[in-house]
Amino acid sequence: MAALPEFALRQIERWCAQRVPARLRDQVRVECRTRGRSVTIVERRSPEAGTEWTEQKIAQLRLDEFGIWSVRRPDRNGRWLTYPDAPVASSPPALLAEIDRNPDGIFWG
Repeated sequence: MAALPEFALRQIERWCAQRVPARLRDQVRVECRTRGRSVTIVERRSPEAGTEWTEQKIAQLRLDEFGIWSVRRPDRNGRWLTYPDAPVASSPPALLAEIDRNPDGIFWG
C-alpha cells in the first residue's frame, strides 16, 4: 500500500494549523496524525491540572486504493463510523470543508 501523497498531507496540516488563532495555541490545538492511508484529526487542550494535554478525536480522512478520499466520524467509544452525507473526493479540501461546515455538530460537538 502506497503512502499518503505529500501534497495532501500538507493540505490537511495547513488546515489544522489554521483552525486555532496563534494567540490561543498554548490552550488548544488541532493536529493530525497519520497511520497507513488514514489521517486522524484531533483537538488537543492544555491541562487544567497536571501536565497532560487532553485529546478528542474529530474526524478521520481515509484514502482508498483508487485514490478516493472519504471522511469518518468517531462514535462515543472512539470507533470510526462512516459519515454518509459527506462527499468523496480526489483530494482532501472538499472533506475538510465538510468538517468545517459541521452539520448537526457531528464533528465539533
